[in-house]
Amino acid sequence: MNAEKIRVWDPLVRIFHWSLVAAIAIAWLTGEDGETLHEWAGYVALGLVAFRLLWGVVGPKYARFSQFVQGPKTVVPYAIDMLKHREKRYLGHNPLGALMVVALLATTTATGVSGWLLSEPARMAMLPGIPVIATPAHADSDDGYEREDDEDAIEEIHEFLANLLLLLIVLHVVGVVHASVRHKENLALAMITGNKPAPGPDDVT
Repeated sequence: MNAEKIRVWDPLVRIFHWSLVAAIAIAWLTGEDGETLHEWAGYVALGLVAFRLLWGVVGPKYARFSQFVQGPKTVVPYAIDMLKHREKRYLGHNPLGALMVVALLATTTATGVSGWLLSEPARMAMLPGIPVIATPAHADSDDGYEREDDEDAIEEIHEFLANLLLLLIVLHVVGVVHASVRHKENLALAMITGNKPAPGPDDVT
């Protein structure tokens, strides 16, 4: 591996990455007991995702989605090469890593939005796609319906998404470890310093 280092990850990408790690960890650890802290951690995560979407358009080269998000014609051959231990090293996100980034951003957003709906059930009325599942027996004096069934459904969706997010994070860590070993570089450290070994002649930049 080339001993020379070059800057790949800009400061804002690195701050976003570790801030999102912290926000998700806090949200996960306070899911049962710390309602207020749990909600605020979720709001911070949503804000970070919103920033990352913007930075993925206007940020520097390796932060941009146009640089690393690939279609199936690139992702599938890369996955096959990885299984055969012959995949190329990418200076930025590799195709599978890019797919994971998109999955993590989407799942974090869906988890946060479902949690936002749960924090104030009346907000569900703003979403016409969610049917009103209630009977006159559920009527109350304030808004006509308690929509308890809807709340239960959203809660189940929120818990499913939170568990899916945890699974994706585990797979992400496994992928980081695999790529670090395979290409003899510390990807976690690179996300702290911003620096990675300079590309060799066979690497993808």
